[in-house]
Amino acid sequence: MIRSTPSRDRFRIFTILTILVVAASAALGQLAAPEKASLTLRADRTAYLPGEPVRIAAVVDIEDGWHMNSHTPTFDWLIPTELSLTLPEATSVPDATYPPAELLRFAFSDALSEDNAPIAVYAHRAIIVVSFTLPETLDGSQLEVPASLYYQACDDSSCLPPVTTHAQVELTLGSGGEPANREIFDAAQAAASRAAASDASEMDSFDASSSGASLLAILALGVLGGLILNAMPCVLPVLSLKVFGIVHSADRGRKHLVAGSLATAAGILLSFWALAAVAVAARAGGNAIGWGVQFQQPGFVAFLAVVVVLFSLNMWGLFEIPLPTLLSRVGGGGGEGLAGHFASGLFATLMATPCSAPFLGTAVGFALGQPASTIFAVFTAVGLGLSLPYLLLAVFPGLARALPKPGQWMVTLRGVLGFLLAAAAVWLFFVLAGEVGSVRVAMVQLALLALTLFVWLHQRLGPAGRRVAWAATAAAALATIMLAASAPPRSAAEGHTSSHHEWLAFDEQEARSLAADGHLVFVYVTADWCLTCKTNEWGVIETDEIDQAFDRYGVVTMRADWTNRNDAIAAYLAKFGRSSIPFYVLYRPGQPPHVFSELLTKSRVLDALKGSSAALAALRERGRE
Repeated sequence: MIRSTPSRDRFRIFTILTILVVAASAALGQLAAPEKASLTLRADRTAYLPGEPVRIAAVVDIEDGWHMNSHTPTFDWLIPTELSLTLPEATSVPDATYPPAELLRFAFSDALSEDNAPIAVYAHRAIIVVSFTLPETLDGSQLEVPASLYYQACDDSSCLPPVTTHAQVELTLGSGGEPANREIFDAAQAAASRAAASDASEMDSFDASSSGASLLAILALGVLGGLILNAMPCVLPVLSLKVFGIVHSADRGRKHLVAGSLATAAGILLSFWALAAVAVAARAGGNAIGWGVQFQQPGFVAFLAVVVVLFSLNMWGLFEIPLPTLLSRVGGGGGEGLAGHFASGLFATLMATPCSAPFLGTAVGFALGQPASTIFAVFTAVGLGLSLPYLLLAVFPGLARALPKPGQWMVTLRGVLGFLLAAAAVWLFFVLAGEVGSVRVAMVQLALLALTLFVWLHQRLGPAGRRVAWAATAAAALATIMLAASAPPRSAAEGHTSSHHEWLAFDEQEARSLAADGHLVFVYVTADWCLTCKTNEWGVIETDEIDQAFDRYGVVTMRADWTNRNDAIAAYLAKFGRSSIPFYVLYRPGQPPHVFSELLTKSRVLDALKGSSAALAALRERGRE
């Protein structure tokens, strides 16, 4: 908030006198305050069962030439816009998300501040989204939800007395509810995404709206983010496998190298199109969507563990007929044929999704708030970026001459790659341990051990025994997946204590409240399946240097765990235009939140804390004047 000066005091006195005169005139029946805005309520589904979450969009249409103050006005004595709902008893506390305000200057702005500061207002249309959960017990088939909007309308030179306008929405109670009014909720999310992007620093974020960037720029960010994914720890095991395959293809000639590279790129692109289709379908069903959220499903993690273990056993020579050779029959030819290259492209995408990269979060976050065609376009761009090294090999096959010729070294490399894949399996067990209980993880590991035994026995049995061994292998793989998929979720911890710092459980309202009270608040969203998150934790967040900086600047720290599905965290990320993690934001009193890059560095955190602390000290100093 901005402290009063003599000019603002004069304007305040003038405003108060004006309101008193207007109120007196109204009391005499001489004036009725006109309403310059209309209120309409829309629900996000056609029907709800008791105990289900509800979202209501309050659409405020404001007359041309008029505006209203934002929910958090620039000056503390301006009248904020406030929406209230009347809900039945036992309903959860409603969470209202107000739209981002426009910062505009008016003819009276110079009377409000000496530097003619802009005013935070809503104009044209504002959409306020309120979320709550219905009580478990509700009578009847309909529920009326009345709402009232309190606001003050102003034009370029004057303000009207504040008024309250009313509306209501009727919710149908019952089963069979379908998503409704999607365009309104998408518009609210897109507005929040654009505002969040503009709040981020120029180095750490990208604003697709305020900078006038086109979809072409977003696509370029997607390509760049996908390219950087190749260097992330999630993809390195697969990339090492591809080096092995490329050496084989290069030794067999230019034709095989080009075909194999294109097949790998095709596998990557097809998998990204599948991810885009799943994202569109999930959004149509009203589900939370985001980058890497499939790792929140224990069954998927177990499936990937089976694939990784089988690849690892293949690298160690436990398959009489190597898996890539078996697959190559579809593509024709021996060695790692087209189907093998294609399969490795699919595998690369699966392993890439738990990692994020610079620019990737912005591109994907923008896409998920757009129409289906834009989602497919952006996911295609990310897929092109991930497949760019293979496309370059297809266009310039001469680059493969830099690789060594096949020889005995490849036998050693094959064994080393098997251990890299085994390390990936260990990581997947770590992810699974964050989602299900330790007993269930041990059962999954035993099932995988049985799978390994049956693969080993396959090499030592006759034809009939081999068929039994393969059937047992398939049964063990299925048992591994089912053991994980049917496991009850692990109870989430309320807070997190690292070896360096105590973290509070995430609470968005508490974070904003603490910032409003003059505290710096650092919030980060993480998950056990997010390797980028863990890398940032070990290398930056949980270090003595950052811990001392948090203490020095009095920073309140909060941690949101997205290991398991949590729609509230997904909605929180969407407010910043993000759908992937890691996500880091610093709430600063009197300033917009500072959003950091996915790849965190100590210098960026320290610089942000130092600059925000200095700005906070200056704000407090002005408050004492």
